[in-house]
Amino acid sequence: MASIAVCPGSFDPVTLGHLDIVTRGAKVFDKVIVAVLNNRSKQPLFTVEERVQLLKEVTKDLPNVEIDSFDGLLIDYVKEKEASAIIKGLRAVSDFEYEMQMASINRKLDENVETFFMMTNNKYSYLSSSIVKEIAKYHAPVADLVPNIVEKALKEKYSSVT
Repeated sequence: MASIAVCPGSFDPVTLGHLDIVTRGAKVFDKVIVAVLNNRSKQPLFTVEERVQLLKEVTKDLPNVEIDSFDGLLIDYVKEKEASAIIKGLRAVSDFEYEMQMASINRKLDENVETFFMMTNNKYSYLSSSIVKEIAKYHAPVADLVPNIVEKALKEKYSSVT
C-alpha cells in the first residue's frame, strides 16, 4: 500500500519555505497531496483557484505531488483521500503549540492518522505568507522568498490594488 500524506495550508501565497517542506515530504512519502484550505473566515489575496494553479506550477517537477483544495475539517479530507499522514512545517516554538493542539485533536478524531512535523530549513525560519504579502504590498523585492511565478503574481495583484 502506498504511503499518502496531506500537506495542508492556506498557501496565500506559496513561499520557498512551503516548497521546501513539500519537496522534503515528497522524498519520504509515495504521494503528497498539497491541500489548499478554503478558509471562509479569512480574506485571502489570491483565490483558492489561483493558489492551486500557482502550486501546480511550482511543483510540476515533483511527480509524486498532487495539488488540491478542500473545505471543512482536515481530518475528513485526509480520510477521503485515504491518506495516513499529515505533514506540517514548523518554523519556531510558537508554531509548535498550535500545531500540537491540532495534531492532538486530529488524533482524537482518527487515531489511524499520524501528524509529521518537519522543521523548516533555517534560511526560511522567519518566512511566512503574511510577511511576503506585507513586503510585496510596498513593492519591495521578494525574489528570494517566493518562486518566480509567485513573485510575478504578487506584482500583478499589488499593481492593480495600488
